[in-house]
Amino acid sequence: MKTHNLWYKDAVFYQVYVRAFSDSDGDGHGDIPGLTSRLDYIADLGVDCIWIMPMYPSPLKDDGYDISDYFSIHPDYGTLEDFKTFLNEAHKRGLRVITDLVLNHTSDQHPWFQESRKSKDNPYRDYYVWSDTNEKYKGVRIIFLDVEPSNWTLDEQTGQYFWHRFYSSQPDLNYDNPVVRAEMKNVIRYWLDLGVDGYRADAVPYLIEREGTSCENLPETHDYLKEVRKLIDEEYPDRIILCESNMWPEDVRPYFGDGDEFHMGFHFPIMPRIFMALKKGDYRDMKIILDRTPDIPESCQWVTFLRNHDELTLEMVTEADRKWMWEKYAPEPRMRLNLGIRRRLAALLDNDERKIRLINTLLFSLPGSPIVYYGDEIGMGDNIWLDDRNGVRTPMQWTAGKHAGFMPENASSEPYAPVIRSEEFGYTKVNVAAARANEDSIYHFMKDLIRTRKSYPALAAGRLSWIEAGSEAIAAYRRSTGTESIVCLNNLQDQPHPVEMEWQGPLPEVAFGNADDFVLENGQLQLILPPYGFVWLVI
Repeated sequence: MKTHNLWYKDAVFYQVYVRAFSDSDGDGHGDIPGLTSRLDYIADLGVDCIWIMPMYPSPLKDDGYDISDYFSIHPDYGTLEDFKTFLNEAHKRGLRVITDLVLNHTSDQHPWFQESRKSKDNPYRDYYVWSDTNEKYKGVRIIFLDVEPSNWTLDEQTGQYFWHRFYSSQPDLNYDNPVVRAEMKNVIRYWLDLGVDGYRADAVPYLIEREGTSCENLPETHDYLKEVRKLIDEEYPDRIILCESNMWPEDVRPYFGDGDEFHMGFHFPIMPRIFMALKKGDYRDMKIILDRTPDIPESCQWVTFLRNHDELTLEMVTEADRKWMWEKYAPEPRMRLNLGIRRRLAALLDNDERKIRLINTLLFSLPGSPIVYYGDEIGMGDNIWLDDRNGVRTPMQWTAGKHAGFMPENASSEPYAPVIRSEEFGYTKVNVAAARANEDSIYHFMKDLIRTRKSYPALAAGRLSWIEAGSEAIAAYRRSTGTESIVCLNNLQDQPHPVEMEWQGPLPEVAFGNADDFVLENGQLQLILPPYGFVWLVI
């Protein structure tokens, strides 16, 4: 078996919602040819890998996570040939591509489920989880508690209930059925054969159900996921699988196995604590969660993010912290959803570019491979008046022209969702063309940040050690490998802060950021960080 080159360990990812990115044919929906036409923009940003959200046929009740055909492309987005062209063009530019692998459930419009619900003795019946009663698996939490009263829904045609951990239009597959297990392996092979570089595996903790358990993180689930990893290692070396498991870090740890399950896993709990630290002006919430994060195999990597297509989840915080986060970051009820906040990054941070720069600097210097959500690199806003999570899934703002340059100006259709028109975040003000023309923009800052991070391997692979810097307002830590150390200093408050710390060796080189009044005397380094300031120092 070929040895994996571990490309993902120091990669920067860019998340794209195909429907929202670029509409090439003017029908109001972003599409794959439109995405292909924007690859130079993505490559120029400096990222390594594109994560594209589901592009499969779907009724789009959950923006494509309700799949009705695993082996094709949604007609609004293009054709398989368009997708092959996109992959080839991305690879030409040195960009890898991963897509979503939705293992847990299908759409209720999928032919498997349509057959399954016809009768109790249909050959496809056992593809899904059915019960004569809705009393099985009592006590299992409801994830979409704002809209779903139960994990069971009655199918009137057959008089039985089907199981779903998400929307009732997304019935869960039955992984106790060996045919389902084999079917999903065929899905995995299909897109890898076409050339995708891996998968972000959606909602993996919920594959298996057992009475008397939480129906999450069960040993049988890990057994199947190890089978998937074995398939990829043996047949598709250098491809990866990324685990979406919104759990505490010690509960995510088993998904890495002994380096024989997932290559990567999201670190959900660090995300809200970065926001907590910035609002409190106190780094200790970040330290506590990272200190309790277990070591993972050398070949594995955490994945970190600030925002994505879902709500800013507050599942992995205390109830008191959740209420505090709602009060501070989502004071209006429309800003809240489920156990989270449905706002974009710039809106969460009061469109304060100092905070936006600092929080991204934290993301890019803490352990893990970072993901940038489309539009956050230009400071896009949101629309809280759209339902569900659609407010953070609005069309990409390319220009100040009609429809924000998302679609041809002469198109007769309207975009699938309105472009942002608010005074603060409207497309005539916030767009790619304007950001590129302004050397001081968030866009150029993000390019510099990405380039700098990739210049220092310690920021991707180095161990984290905290440094006492004299104040809880200063998040100070070292990222170290055997040959390189980077000291990261971050001022979490809106006033200048002096920093004093022990320092061995000569005056350090500044790799990124800025600080004033550097003094090195008698083994003590002194400097002043400006409000929300930061600096990376090379040892």
